[in-house]
Amino acid sequence: MAVPALAAVELEFDAPPELAPVVARLRQWQPERLEPFARLLGLGDRGSAIRVVVALEGSPAARDVPPWIAGYARGDRAVVVLMPARVPAYPYSSLEELLGHEVAHVLVARAAGFRPVPRWFNEGLAMTAEQAWRLTDRSHAALAMMDDGRYRLTDLDSRFAGGATEAARAYALSAAFVRFLVREEGSAAPAAILERVAREQPFETAFAQSTGRSLAELETAFWRSHRFWTRWIPVLTSGNTLWVAIALLALLAVKRRRDRRRELEERWASEERAEASAEADDRDLVN
Repeated sequence: MAVPALAAVELEFDAPPELAPVVARLRQWQPERLEPFARLLGLGDRGSAIRVVVALEGSPAARDVPPWIAGYARGDRAVVVLMPARVPAYPYSSLEELLGHEVAHVLVARAAGFRPVPRWFNEGLAMTAEQAWRLTDRSHAALAMMDDGRYRLTDLDSRFAGGATEAARAYALSAAFVRFLVREEGSAAPAAILERVAREQPFETAFAQSTGRSLAELETAFWRSHRFWTRWIPVLTSGNTLWVAIALLALLAVKRRRDRRRELEERWASEERAEASAEADDRDLVN
């Protein structure tokens, strides 16, 4: 099914006068940038205009969420709330990226027929909207993978409310799992899942029927594919390993210093031999 272009999606901004320059900047962001994302969702109906509330720090909208959250969306109400004073903050590197992320949440809600999906799935999808898989994402995901017992999908949603560090790891791990899903099952998988959810199937049932595997099976495959991180990174970053590494570096420094001294001594000896030979040649010429 062909998905219409998103150029006609309207954004209606609501902000206090103090934030007029911010709104002027956000108006330069083009909704059609999310066309590939709409195709990923299988979204055929662009829906009504999305209201974008740009809030001051300390306003009621900002006080409704923890201070490490820079924006949020109410998909069923087609409302996005942004707090510019909190940007950049992971997983957003710019205000425009934050806007795209939150608009993506509204599109996910529409694709799911406004029925609930796990937050990790919603966030993981939204993080693929405009963002590349960056070194920062890899770092946060790797730290979460070092303790996979705490970051299983069954309890991942609660990690978003566990503080800035926990939330950062939850975002990154959600994005990593959704990317793994697309890589394993194809780019049509998210749309198929959301379509079944929109038809009032429970998420796990929709997931299994769309992929041919249960959520638990795919999660096991995900952790197996990242076994290097879960097994070796804790070893490589342990205290004993670090001390061994420091000792090896120290020994390497000593060896390099000795090699350099030996090279200097050999060069000096060579120069002395050359000088002695030159003096001998001079004496022979005089005689």
